Order: sequence, then structure tokens, then C-alpha cells
Amino acid sequence: MIINKKYLINLGRILVISAILLAWEVMSRTGVIDPFFVSQPSAIIVDFVVLFTSKEIFKHLKVTLYATLMGLVLGSVSGLVLAFILGRFQFLERVLDPVIFALYGIPKLALGPLFILWFGLGIESKVVLSFIWVFFVMYFNAYGGFKDVDSKLVDSIRLMGASEFQVITKVVFPSSLPWILTGLKSGVGVALLGTIVGEYIGSSVGLGNMVMYAGNMFNTTRVFSSILVMTLMMIILNELVELLESRVLRWRTSSF
Repeated sequence: MIINKKYLINLGRILVISAILLAWEVMSRTGVIDPFFVSQPSAIIVDFVVLFTSKEIFKHLKVTLYATLMGLVLGSVSGLVLAFILGRFQFLERVLDPVIFALYGIPKLALGPLFILWFGLGIESKVVLSFIWVFFVMYFNAYGGFKDVDSKLVDSIRLMGASEFQVITKVVFPSSLPWILTGLKSGVGVALLGTIVGEYIGSSVGLGNMVMYAGNMFNTTRVFSSILVMTLMMIILNELVELLESRVLRWRTSSF
């Protein structure tokens, strides 16, 4: 009997997570670890259910999801466009490359207070912080993809009479798609990170604000249940990108 490989992978994940949660629960109940500091899985699940049944979570989830998606879209598009331009024009690349690396080296957390000052405590500052994080991730991935395009293939299609538009749409972008989608997958995580950091620094609503407030109240159960919401949100967004990747790159077969 042949067992589906995906089934075994999912089963392995479930067993590992279940073992960790069981050990955590047992140690919390027996006093090996103090539940005041680490709570316990059963209490976290109860609080997680309460967050949704009371509808308290939705106003926070709405704001965080919106800022994350806006930062992801704007950062991905901007990073992709700049990577394409610099990949095409060597002079601009030489001029702007040191500037981009210098800006990339600035700690993003240090920019948070400035964005709060410039854009206020509203959602705009969270979107901008998320955008900055995603922009660099997408730029470096897309730029690597454009530079990795086979120049011999480009020369061959030009000799066959292809226009510049056809070269870009038929060779450059298809060849760079794996790199671009990798940037998008990485961008999902940093988009959420940027939003949460912005909500930590200054916000009255959002999942980051929930975690900060719960931490100030020493409510570790609420901290963990909020983190669980973020984790599930991240999993769903990542699965959507995985679905996009499987459809866009269906021509590519895995070597594993």
C-alpha cells in the first residue's frame, strides 16, 4: 500500500505540535513551569475562542490585516518595478545601488517613531513601515531574478526577430518568476512584522496593540492567544501565496 507523502508530512507536523502542547500542558499543571509566566495550552484555546465569540478580535484583526495587505502589495509592486528598472539600465544601477544598500542597512525599528511623527498614530504609519520591510525583500529577490536570466536565451530570441516587449514578457519575466514569488512569500512575513512593530510603537487598535496591552497587564494567556491569531493569519496568507505559486509555476516539476 502506497502512503501519500503529503499525508505523512501533515501527520508528522500534527504529532510534533501535539507532543509540544501536551508537554507544555503537563508541566504547567504539575508546577514544573509557572503558568503565570507561560500560561497553558488549554487556557490559551479557551481565551482564543472567547476572542472570536465575543467578537472582540475582529476590530483588531481588520486593522492589522488591512495594513499588512496594503504594505505587501505596495512594497512588492514598488520593489519589483525598481528591480526591473535597475536591471535594465546599468547606469542607474551603479548610481542607486550604494544608496539602496545604505537605506537597507538602517534598522527598520528606528524608523518607527519617525513614521509615527510624520504619518500619525493612524493606519498610515503601519502601512508605511510594512511597505518599507516588504520593498527591500522584493527588490533584492526580483533583482537577483532579472540578473539571473540567461543572456544567451535573450540573444537567441532577439535574433529570431522578437521585439523588446516580447523579450520581456516571454523570457525575462517568466525566467524571473521563481525569484519574484520567493520575494512575495518572504514579503508576507515581513509585511505582518512591519505592521505589528508599528502597532507596538503607537496604536490604539490592532493585534500588536492587543499583545502590548496584555503584556502590560501580565495577561500571558491573552498574549499567547493573540500570537496564535497572528500565526493562523500568517499560515493562511502563506497558503494563498503557495496556491498562486503552484498555479503560476505549474510547468516546473520538483526535484525532491
